[in-house]
Amino acid sequence: MCALVTNSFLEFSKQQGNDLSTPRPEYGFSGLKAGDRWCLCVSRWVDAFEAGVAPKVVLEATHANSLEWVDLADLRAHAI
Repeated sequence: MCALVTNSFLEFSKQQGNDLSTPRPEYGFSGLKAGDRWCLCVSRWVDAFEAGVAPKVVLEATHANSLEWVDLADLRAHAI
């Protein structure tokens, strides 16, 4: 799913072992900052949702299969 990342989501992801904010130039990755759009695994979004830190979602850029994991009402509530 396409998400608009926030500082609280980035910190949550880092605590889960997936540091998305630190640049990794060896992989051509400059690191994310709040306001960036990022393709996010739906399972990570669900984890963040359950922790109360789910980022907003760009519904037009989110695959319909996400509905197998997430209720449409929850996605709409988090839509940009």
